[in-house]
Formats: sequence, C-alpha cells, structure tokens
Amino acid sequence: MANPATSWSTSHSDSSRWGGIFDVEGLQHTVDRLTHESLRDGFWNNQEVAQRIMKERSAAEQTVTSFTKLRTEVSDLKDLLELAASEGDEDMAAEVAGSLEGLEARTRALEVQRMLGPEDNEDAILMINPGAGGVDAQDWAEMLLRMYLRWCDKHGMKTTITSRQAGDEAGIKEAHVHIAGPYAYGYLRAENGVHRLIRISPFDSNARRHTAFASVRVVPDLDNSITLDGVELRDEDLEIDTMRSGGAGGQHVNRTESAVRIKHVPTGFVVRCESERSQHQNKDHALKMLRGMLFEKLRRDQEAAFEEAFMGDRADIAFGSQVRSYTLQPYTMVKDERTDHKDANAAAVLDGDLDTFIETYLLSNADKRRAKENAKKAD
Repeated sequence: MANPATSWSTSHSDSSRWGGIFDVEGLQHTVDRLTHESLRDGFWNNQEVAQRIMKERSAAEQTVTSFTKLRTEVSDLKDLLELAASEGDEDMAAEVAGSLEGLEARTRALEVQRMLGPEDNEDAILMINPGAGGVDAQDWAEMLLRMYLRWCDKHGMKTTITSRQAGDEAGIKEAHVHIAGPYAYGYLRAENGVHRLIRISPFDSNARRHTAFASVRVVPDLDNSITLDGVELRDEDLEIDTMRSGGAGGQHVNRTESAVRIKHVPTGFVVRCESERSQHQNKDHALKMLRGMLFEKLRRDQEAAFEEAFMGDRADIAFGSQVRSYTLQPYTMVKDERTDHKDANAAAVLDGDLDTFIETYLLSNADKRRAKENAKKAD
C-alpha cells in the first residue's frame, strides 16, 4: 500500500525537499525557491496550485523565523545567566529561571512540529457526532464543538461551521467545521476517536451520574491539486442522494433539494453537506470530506493503528471504544486512554487547553515509529 507521505504531490511544489523541520538552511532555501517561483509570469493562473505553493512557503518561513528567534533567546538567556553568576545577582538569575518555562513550551512545540510531515500541513475538516447517552450525548457533542472552537481561536486558526444540526432537547446531532491554519490537520488528527464524558446529568431530575459518548473525526481538506496513491473515488462506489436542506437559511431552505448525502459503499463512510445554497457546491464539499476520510483511513492502515470504530458510521460510539475520558464527577480528571496523559483541570481542557494532550499523542506516535524502524534495522 502506498505511503500517504511519499505519494503526496502537487503540480509544481516538491514538499520532499523540506529535509527536516530543523534544517534551517534547507528551509530558507525552500522559502527563497518558492518566492522566486511566485514571481514568475502566469503564477496565479492556476489558483489552487498557487495557493498551495504560497501555503508551503508560509509554513517554511514561519518555522525558520520561530527557530531563529528561539535560538537567539537561548543565547541571550545563557549570557544573562553567566552574567548573573559572575556578579552574584540572584534577582537576575531568578528572572532567567522564570523565562525557562515559556522557552521550554516553545521548544516542545517546535519538537512536535518536527514530527509532522508535509501532508500534515493541510486545513482540517472536523466532524462531531453524539453516540450513546441520549440528550446527554447531544449536549456533550456541543461541549466538544465549543472546546475545539476555543482551541482554534487560541491558535489563531479560522473556523467555519459548514453544517450543524440541533438536538431534540439540547446540544447537537451533528456538526462539521472547516479549520484553516498551519498544520491544522496535523495537530487535530490527534483528536480522532470516541470521547467519553462522566458527570451529574443536568437533564436528570434525580441528579444521577450519567456517561455520554461522542465521536470526533478529523480529516484533511484536500484540494484537486493533490494526487494521492491509494485514494480514489470511483463513481460506481458512490451512492448519492439529494434532499431538502434543514435549519436556518431564509427562503431558499426547504424549497430546493440542495443538500447532498454521499455513501462510499466499500467502506460504509457516509457524509452529508447542506451548508451551501447550491447542490453542486454541497456535493463538492461532501466529496472533499469523503476524500479526506479515505486518506485518514489509508494513513491509519499504514500505521497499523486505524480502527473502524473511530471512522465508520457502522461502529458503536459507546463503552470500550473511547480514546479520552472526561470525568467531572465524583472528581475531575481528563485522561487520554492511548498515552495515559492526565490533567486534573478538566475545566481548562474543556475551555480549549488541549496542547499537552495533542503533543503527548504526536510524540508518542513518533516514538513508536522510531522504535519500529530501529527494530527493522536490527533484523
């Protein structure tokens, strides 16, 4: 089976030349090369390819700037520490020590980014669906939606809710969000899976503790300038239905069959889009989501970590399948079942403080891949 990373290609840009995220000289060469290419006559004739090249250039430039700034800061702190030691200045030494926590966090962020490949630098499509738990699950799905919107806002990512179906009593039955920003897919793919909530239900008159589940699916937003070996949408594999849109939208809603539902028969994946006024636009958006789901499946198959329960509509979103548990009663604790990473400040996590969970997962996956590669070499 083809490796998604090695088969990722565009008409002009060659991401394989990155040479590693900390190869600053190589990254600067990439910035210069893509800048020169963007100045060529006719560069903007193909908007999709041009935007992809500029996106790659921006990512490379941002990494060069961050690394250079970090290296300068380390050098400055080293000089200050030596000065404080030579003069016996305890206040200056304390000031340097106080700067180390932020420095460590930025260094860790660059280390995590080093684990991401060119295929991770894509916008993301986030899909949230409630599972077992009734109205509590629908409310939980809306809580997750808020959590991810807050995380995106903290990281300067642009979010567009492309589909949202309100729950019967509270919460949501479904939500799709387009997320635009550097490495949006690379970071948020760590969130794929079933999320479990344990709390005193606000919908239970007897104030009993309830457990609710919701699934989170994150796939890359792939434009037509990308070709992927092993990811193919054939017309004969698709069941396409049209229907009237529901929800807010003025006179257009419920008068034309603009909503589109597509089922990919071989995998059972189902996508639905009704956010656009045009049936053609909704179909294009639904095909993008489906193509992203197939890429994510291919990737997880490659990593021997893909589980159908996290991506297919046929799976149960219930006990035994969760990747993360959020306990609010009788104590507060958020635990990632894949890495055992924990955070007792559940309120902060639900307010979008997800960085340590994302970083731990990505670093853990990188360690597993490295160990597997070393084992192969030893054989």
